[in-house]
Amino acid sequence: MQHVDIYTDGAARGNPEGPGGYGTILHYTDSKGRLFEREFSCGYVKTTNNRMELRAVIAGLLALKHPCNVTVYSDSQYVVKAFTEGWLENWKKKGWKRQGGELLNVDLWKKLDKLASGHELSFEWVKGHAGHPLNERCDKLATTAADGEDLKEDEPEE
Repeated sequence: MQHVDIYTDGAARGNPEGPGGYGTILHYTDSKGRLFEREFSCGYVKTTNNRMELRAVIAGLLALKHPCNVTVYSDSQYVVKAFTEGWLENWKKKGWKRQGGELLNVDLWKKLDKLASGHELSFEWVKGHAGHPLNERCDKLATTAADGEDLKEDEPEE
């Protein structure tokens, strides 16, 4: 099974009503041992930072054509803890509800959960991007997208 590293970042520019952007970089080695890299970013979306973080991971998983061993590097504790501390499994068991009301971003969590199936997935929190220059590049991609002129519609919450 091929190994792929996905580095992600989302930027909502500190405003819950937008504009946000995401950056994603995939690192993988092909069957001949050549290292490849792909970058993704989007135009700004009026949305929150957590939604941008989720979109960044989704963009990376959408690019995978077959099951892979994937390590996702993210500076979002929200995204990492959902997988490493069992939050996602609890949300599914509760019918995607949580104490105190609705689960936020349920549309993106469901999409991410569906895309993750078939892959061997692990997540690593990159605190402040320390030691990962690719995360710094993701931050620049996300910020450039958030500051851009190309408005895209946010996906509606379910």
